[in-house]
Amino acid sequence: MLPQRMKKVMTDNPKKLANLIDLVNLPSTLREFMGQSQTSRLGCFRRVWSYIKENNLQDPNNKNLVNCDEKLKSVLLGKPQVELTELPTLIKLHFPKQPR
Repeated sequence: MLPQRMKKVMTDNPKKLANLIDLVNLPSTLREFMGQSQTSRLGCFRRVWSYIKENNLQDPNNKNLVNCDEKLKSVLLGKPQVELTELPTLIKLHFPKQPR
């Protein structure tokens, strides 16, 4: 069962979905964090999110903030703290733009 948002993306613009799920070669910073040489943008986001949850990096007072440890800082451009809404944008910066 796909979430409603994913169904909308699939029907509205299949290329957007392909950009999320296509495997790409990772740059060295992401390769070290992920422990693999290829993954999709969606897979990378899921791994970052699970890392945040496993290591209790969400701010206890404000769950919309993530306190980055050294390993996470390497992926999120050295920022000590980021908002959850920034995560997809910061991860997307590591992936090359797809030619049209």
